[in-house]
Amino acid sequence: MATATVPVRSASGVRPKYVLFGLVGLMIAYVLVHNESFLVHANDPAWHHYHPFRWWLLPHGVAGACAIFLGPLQFSDRLRQRYAKLHRVVGRIYIVGALVLAPLGAYIQYFNERSGGPRSFTIAAGVDAALLMITTLIALAFILNGKVQQHRQWMTRSFAVALIFLEVRVIQGLTGLGHVPGATETIVWCCVAFSVLAGDIVIQAQELLRSRPAPARAQVAPR
Repeated sequence: MATATVPVRSASGVRPKYVLFGLVGLMIAYVLVHNESFLVHANDPAWHHYHPFRWWLLPHGVAGACAIFLGPLQFSDRLRQRYAKLHRVVGRIYIVGALVLAPLGAYIQYFNERSGGPRSFTIAAGVDAALLMITTLIALAFILNGKVQQHRQWMTRSFAVALIFLEVRVIQGLTGLGHVPGATETIVWCCVAFSVLAGDIVIQAQELLRSRPAPARAQVAPR
């Protein structure tokens, strides 16, 4: 008797990419409530701290928001395939945002030295800014030369560095170390040190998932 080949459907599950971006969304929500709530309270004492460099903070904050909120869209296969022009526009906004927020963030930290901020913290901010600009510019160089795969890899590293802003504040809040002298600088250095490594882990995980064998096909004989 003839047999019919029927594909065995794999169990549906949530893609790891969506879990990761879900965690990013939770971090954004936590930071907005826990750290940035002063933005909607004009009388918050935090404004006195930010007032001396407010005109530097404004473009830094806008550029950072663009990079963090639009970054995940760059990794949407559906957006890239169906709306290629929108994908390119979002990518350009992300790149400009990253290249604006990085040097401004380093300068703001340098400005804080006038209020007693340590030079070592300024160096940490400078290293963070350099990593973000370098990874972003390498990603840009690859896409301008038509190297899509390498572009995506370096965009992943770039976004991993951009997330340091969120990671530092989440770790501070969840551990209570935000009020411990010197702890914030240590947290920043740890996040900077592991940022590119975290990006590479994500890249390798994606490669492993893509190289998995296709679902097995079963031979089913009709009765």
